Amino acid sequence: MSTVPALYRHLVDDAAMFPPGNLPLTEAVTAHRAHRAAPYADLVGPFVCTDEDLPRVAEAAGDEPLQVTVVVTGGAGGIEPAVRWADRSPSLELTAIEVRLRDEGDLARNALRVVRAAEACIDDQTVYVETGLDGSWEQALGAIAEAGYAAKLRTGGLDAHLFPSADQVASYITRCLDVEVPFKCTAGLHNAIAHTDPATGFEHHGFLNVLLATRASLDAASPGEVAAVLASRDGTALAAQARELSEAQVSGTRRWFHSFGSCSIAEPRADLTELNLMEDL
Repeated sequence: MSTVPALYRHLVDDAAMFPPGNLPLTEAVTAHRAHRAAPYADLVGPFVCTDEDLPRVAEAAGDEPLQVTVVVTGGAGGIEPAVRWADRSPSLELTAIEVRLRDEGDLARNALRVVRAAEACIDDQTVYVETGLDGSWEQALGAIAEAGYAAKLRTGGLDAHLFPSADQVASYITRCLDVEVPFKCTAGLHNAIAHTDPATGFEHHGFLNVLLATRASLDAASPGEVAAVLASRDGTALAAQARELSEAQVSGTRRWFHSFGSCSIAEPRADLTELNLMEDL
C-alpha cells in the first residue's frame, strides 16, 4: 500500500533538466532512478525531456526502460518524429507528449494542426497541448476537448511576466472543466503554497492551491472564488482543507489536474512533509 496520499500520487513530473534546475542529463537520469526507488516514489511522475534530448536520454537510461514525457520543440511537425523515435527505443517508455501552440493570432487553427498530427501517430499516450493565455486560447481548448486530449498551463518561468495572475489561472481551470479537458501545469510551481519569492520578487502559485482550486471549481465555485483559493497564503488552512477531502473528491480532483512539472522533487516533498500532508519518507 502506498505511503503517499492519493491526492499527491504521481503529482510531480521530474523536469530536473529544465530551468532553473538545469541538472546535467546523466545526473538527472540517475537522480530520477533514485527518486523512483525511494520510499516516496509514488509522489514522482515520469522523467521529462525534450525531443532533442531523446537519444542521449535513451543512452543514459541503459537496459532498464525509463518512463518519459517528451516536450516537442518543433510544433506539430515534430510530433511524429519524436513519437516514432521513442517507440523504437527499448530504453524508453513514452507516456506523454507536450506541445506548445505557436501563432497566437490563430491558436484554434494551430490546435487543430497539432491534433491532426498527434492522431496520426499517438496510441495510448497522453497529449498535453500548451495554449498559453493570450489570443484565442478558449477556442483552442475546444479543439483539444473534441480530440480528447489534455491541456498544459505555464504557471511561471524566469521572468515576472511569465507568472499568470490568480484570476487568469482561475479562468483557465474553470474553462478546462467546463469543456472537460484535463490539464497539467509547468514552471514556477515548486512549492505547495502561493508566495512571493524573496530572491526575485516573483509571485509564485502553489501546487496545493491549484489542487484545491480545481476541487472548488468542481464544486461549482465561481471564478472569483476559485481565484481566492489560488491567492490564499494560509498554509495551515489549506492543509486542513486538503485533509478533509473524501476519497471521491480526491479522485475527482486528480482526474482533471493531472500533475505539474518541477525541476525539484525535494521542494514539493519537503513542503508536503512540513504541512503534515505526507510522511517524512
